[in-house]
Amino acid sequence: MTAPRQLIVIRHAKAASPESAEADHERPLTPRGVADAKAMGAWLKERGISVDLVLCSTATRTRETWAGIVEGGKLGALVEHDPRIYNASVERLIGVIREQGKSARSVALVGHAPGIPGLAATLSEGRGDEDEKLAMASGFPTCTAGVLEVEAPWKELAAGTAELVAVHTARSDDASD
Repeated sequence: MTAPRQLIVIRHAKAASPESAEADHERPLTPRGVADAKAMGAWLKERGISVDLVLCSTATRTRETWAGIVEGGKLGALVEHDPRIYNASVERLIGVIREQGKSARSVALVGHAPGIPGLAATLSEGRGDEDEKLAMASGFPTCTAGVLEVEAPWKELAAGTAELVAVHTARSDDASD
């Protein structure tokens, strides 16, 4: 039996208020958001999580979140910026992963709520570590990652094909807004 695939679903870090940008798509991260993204990178590195492929929304806040994660965790991977991820539904996100995952063993998907938390819940359908399920049920705030093990090939990704193994909300102690 081959090792399961890994999917890391990441909600972007804290972004500037909607009034601060002409368009929602262009909202940047706040200083706290940048620091939290770096903290997420450090957490991923500490857990030994590496990524082969990153599927990232084209929104400024998701791009900046991934850049912070890379800086904080010294992670490197092929990054595909896909406009379909921006404020996407669970069904659309599953479609993007099915199409883009190909031979990658570990995929990170950086996007938005409610799609990202909905995706984690749908794929795991309550399967996973009890503490991690409780953490996810308590909310999926900005700069939260859900780590899922997926037994099926990416092209067969569907509800219930994954198990939730970790949930983490990154918060840096050295940032304020």
